[in-house]
Parts: sequence; C-alpha cells; structure tokens
Amino acid sequence: MATFKASIAPVPSANDFLDIVLSKTQRKTPTVVHPGWKITRIRSFYMRKVMFTKDAFTEKLAAILQEFPILENLHPFISSLMNVLYDKNHYKLALGQLNTAKHLIEQVAKDYCRLLKFGDSLYRCKQLKRAAMGRMATIMRRQKDSLAYLEQVRQHISRLPSIDPSTRTLLICGYPNVGKSSFINKVTRADVDVQPYAFTTKSLFVGHMDYKYLRWQVIDTPGILDHPLEEMNTIEMQSITALAHLRSAVLYFMDLSEQCGYTVEAQVQLFNSIKPLFNNKPTFLIINKIDVLRLSDLEDERAKLIKSIVEESKGSVILREISTFTEEGIMDARNAACDALLEMRVDAKVKGHKAEQTNVLNRIHVAKPKARDEVERKPFIPEVLLNAQQTAQAQGEDAANAIRKKYNKDDPERRKTERDLQEENGGAGVFSIDMKKRYLLENDDWKYDVIPEISNGKNIADFVDPDILKRLEELEKEEEKLEAEGFYDESEEEIVDEEEEEVRAAAQAIRDRQAAAKLASQNKKKTVKARSTVPRKLQNRTLGDMSAKLRELGIDPSSVEARAAILAKAKGIIGGKRKRTGEEEDAEMEDADEQAWVDEDDGEGAMDVDNETAKPRKARKSNSNQRVASGSTSSRATAVSAATKRLPRSNRATAGMRDAKQSEKAVKLHDLSIRERNMHAKAGESDRHIREVKPKWLFAGKRGMGTSRSR
Repeated sequence: MATFKASIAPVPSANDFLDIVLSKTQRKTPTVVHPGWKITRIRSFYMRKVMFTKDAFTEKLAAILQEFPILENLHPFISSLMNVLYDKNHYKLALGQLNTAKHLIEQVAKDYCRLLKFGDSLYRCKQLKRAAMGRMATIMRRQKDSLAYLEQVRQHISRLPSIDPSTRTLLICGYPNVGKSSFINKVTRADVDVQPYAFTTKSLFVGHMDYKYLRWQVIDTPGILDHPLEEMNTIEMQSITALAHLRSAVLYFMDLSEQCGYTVEAQVQLFNSIKPLFNNKPTFLIINKIDVLRLSDLEDERAKLIKSIVEESKGSVILREISTFTEEGIMDARNAACDALLEMRVDAKVKGHKAEQTNVLNRIHVAKPKARDEVERKPFIPEVLLNAQQTAQAQGEDAANAIRKKYNKDDPERRKTERDLQEENGGAGVFSIDMKKRYLLENDDWKYDVIPEISNGKNIADFVDPDILKRLEELEKEEEKLEAEGFYDESEEEIVDEEEEEVRAAAQAIRDRQAAAKLASQNKKKTVKARSTVPRKLQNRTLGDMSAKLRELGIDPSSVEARAAILAKAKGIIGGKRKRTGEEEDAEMEDADEQAWVDEDDGEGAMDVDNETAKPRKARKSNSNQRVASGSTSSRATAVSAATKRLPRSNRATAGMRDAKQSEKAVKLHDLSIRERNMHAKAGESDRHIREVKPKWLFAGKRGMGTSRSR
C-alpha cells in the first residue's frame, strides 16, 4: 500500500480539466493567422491546434490511469481492503470510463484532422477546429462523476496507514470496547483514541515497536459483532480482511467483567465463529481487565467455556491475563506473541524450498559461550525491592502486587522520583534536574563547588573566597577615606605598632601594583599606536631662519667650507666621497621616478626665500629638453623640481634581457602575439566580442526556387 499511494497526483474535476488543457493549448501554440496565407499553411495552423489539444488530454488521462493501482497486481490483503472500502466494480468502472474517453478523444482528433486536410478556406478550417475541441470537451464533461470518485479514492488512500503485509505483525481483534486500542497504545508509539463506548475505532490503525532488535507492526482492528459475514458492514469487514490475508500472531481480546456490553458467552461464540481465520497462525486468548475480574474469580460454568477453547485447540491457543489499566502482564503477553511468531516464521523458512536450494543450515554456526571461571554472578536486585519482597512474604501477599503498590503514584510513602519533582516544580522546561545531587565524593560539601578541581587531594575552590574582589574594593575605599582624614599622618609623638605597619605596607604594595599594571597597559597601547610619521605639510621655513639657527650654533653659513662640511655630514660622506650601497641606489631611483622634493604649486613643502628678488639658479635640462624660463615663482619651483629629479640608471623594459638581440626578439614576439587581435579589430585582450555566425538578415525568411546566395 505504501508503494503507490504516495505517487498518485490529485485528480482535477471535469471543469478544471478543461481549463488546464485549453489554457495550455492557448499558451503553447501560435495564436495569429492571416487570411492572406496559403491554404496549406492555414490548414497546418488549425491541425496543430487540434493535435496539441488531443495530446494534452491523452497525456493527463494516461497519467491518471497509470498512477492508480491495478487490483490484480496488488497483494491480496490490499486488494481485498480496497474492495471493501471502495467497491472493486465501481473502481474498475471509473478507470475504464477514463480509458474509453482517452480513446474517443484520439479518434475525434484523427477524424477532424482528416477533414481539415480538405478545408478550402480559413473560415471552414476554423469551424472544424472549434467542432473538434467542442466534442473533446463534451467527452470530458461526461466523465465528471468518474473524476470526482477517483479523487475521493485518492484522498482516502493517502489517509490509510502504511501496512506491510510481509513484515512481522501482531493483529488485535475481538468485540468492541474490550481494550484493544489501550493495548496498542501501551506496547507501541501509536496514539489511538480510547473512549468508554463501542466502535471508537472505525478503521485499521498501525503502531510500531522494537523487540529483539527487530521492527514489529501492531494492527488495531475495529470491533467485530457475532453475525453472518453477509450482514457485516464496512467497518467490520476491515477486520475480517486483515485476519484472512495477513500472516501474523492473532491476539483475541475478551472482557470477563462484561463492561464492554457483551456477555462472556457471546465473546466465546464470536471466537468460535471466526476461528477458521486463525489457522496456521499463533493465537493468543487475552483476558483483559483482570483488575476488575480475574478468570479464577469467574463462575465455574463460564470459566469452563473459556478453558474449553484452550483445551480443544490442543496447544495452538495460549491463554494470557493482562490489565491495560494497571499494566499487569502486558509485556509478558507481547513477548510471548512475538516469540511464537518468530518461531513460526523461522520454521516456515527452514522447511521452504529456498533453504534446501541454498543449504542455509550448513552455513549457520551457533556460537556457545564458555564460562571463564566458576564464580556465580547473580542478578543485582535493589535493596528497596528486596525489603518490599520480604515484607510482602511475611504478610502473606503477592510480592509483585506489593512492589506495584509501593511504587504507585498515589502512595504518599513512595519515594519521589525526579519526574515527580519536575511535575511539582512547574513541569518540563521550568524545572532543571539537579545533576550534582548523586555525586560520589569524599566530602558531600564538595558537590556544589563552583570550580571542582582537585590538586594534591584538596579542592582548590575551598581556598578561594568568592567575594574577594568585592572585599578588595571595600578595603580600598576604606583606605582612601582614612588617608583623606589624615589617619596616616604620623607625628613625632605617635608610636606606630607592628600590626599597623603591616597594614600600611600591604596597602602601599597594592597601590604600587595597580599603578604598575596601569602604566604597563598605557605603554602597551602607545607601543602599538606609535609610528615614526612625517607630517605631510611642513611649516614654512625660510633661509633666513636657517641662517640664524646656524649662527646660534656657532657656524657661519656664508662660508663655502662650512656648507660643504654640513652637506658631507648630512649625507654621511667621509673624505669628500662616499660609496653608495645597492639599497641606497634603489631608493634614489624610486625617489627620482615617483617623488619630487619641490611641488609645482609655489613649492609647497619647500623652504621659502627671504629676498624674492634674489637671482634664481639656472635650471637644468629636463628629459623633454624643455628649458625653464626664469621669472615667476611657479617657473622657479618647476626648475628646481626638474633639476632635482634624476633619470633611472637602467631601462626597466629591457630588465632581465641578456643583450640587445634578445630584446629585439622579445619585441618581435610581442608584435606577433597581438597580430591576430589586430586583425579582428579587437580593443585588447579583454575584448571577447564574437561576431554573428548566422546573421538574421541572411538566413531568416522563406527562400524560393532560386539561388541561396545573399539577397
């Protein structure tokens, strides 16, 4: 069932079907036709409309027919269940009508395309197209009921539980209101509605559980009444179908207290009526609601009826007593049913022909563990349970009931669990479980330590005052207050005792340490931010200021020797000459290429001259052989800038070349590489323009019988 129900697409109604198909035809086919066209083109225009509409109809109808399952190809259980729920004949009839409509639409399109081939005008072709689409629409409108029925079937199939007929299954059956839904809620993760009246469950419900590392499905069936098969309704027939076709362990539930509304005799009679459906299946007779009435407390005549079922079956029916209210015996009954079904499935596989063909038994090895020693390892039973068991035996009670009563939620003497504490303190999400409460430490006072770190057998947190920072701040404030009041001002007559000296020394040490930390932090920030920056714009300084400064230092600026000594000292020249290093040469080359000492705008950043009438120096020739005329301040600055620039020592374009021949070869290779680009008139390497391979003016339109050359 799970294999096909997820793949069925929604089935549209008849009107929606027409809207979808006709809208698609309008969107996907040409819409403009001209009377001046040739009649052959007009015919093909309308034939295309008809054929496209036919294809759209048949495509959607074929998808519906393919997605809905064929009952004969399904498992007998699913096929019978669909027959019970939807009526097999009605289901087949609806699919058959859609299949017939599909063939009729194909035939209509075929006939009208044949007529369109003989259309002699645009009007006649158009009318034939309208007639074809009208007949197709009429055929689809007649399928209104079939489409609506199939959509309801699809919706109902999607709501059915996913039942795997071949997996391990426990099947619960019996009269209504005997506790079937309560049992499935206890043993699985299902949540079936439970109410104190009959026929609460009206369809099959599936729950899943794990047992022995295997996945099991438990099916809850609706209640069955004891009457002939022909008189059963759809709800009861679902249970009969599951019992007839699923190879599972059957759990037949009975209610001896008769709270379900049916007598014990009627429940026994129903078991005998449906007993043929239990053949070749592990069967369990489950006596429910033993918290109200047990089999041992039942009258002898009724008890014999139930025991006769077990005796007549000769061991094929197993009796179990449970209570879904107190949960007594539930897990035992579940485990017994699972073990019986597993044993039956294994026996069936061993006896089957596949086991003989593959010789599985010869490849199976059963490992039997050997005892490593003779020590007897008994199961661990908590002391609380042992005391409860001993108390119950002393009082003559059942140990299991005594333990159950002891751990009953309503017992005030019961030890509170973490779940109880959670419910009392606001529930999940509000109450947090105390994870440290059960710590096993040498001293219980260590459980809630903030830093539970142990060093040399001692907890470090025990020696740390959590309020040490707060107390230090209070102590500092107190010391500042005493110092402001003059408490520490010593007079000659005061005698300071040793304790007071220690307090003062400690306070001073704290202050010194804080000041040192503050100073270190400031120095660190300064170190990060400190940079040897040079201001972008220097202050305006004149030659007169420089001369005055030199005279203060005892140097005569008018002396040529003094000026030479100053320049030599500034440039690091020893003995009138200095050998430059490679780094200095590179630095000079970069300065000559990128930077000028004097800007063009009135020499910004340069040193001003006191006497503007002084004769400017002669400017040297620049690289462009332009002479700078003397006169204005701007031309004077330009002359200085051109004079101070220095040409690079080598040509960077030929750097790395062995000789002039290799340089010429590099130029030729470069010219060769850009030749193709220049041939295609490309702007550069990034020009990716691709010219039109087939220009529209040359290849568009219809060509006649003449030449294929360009028009």
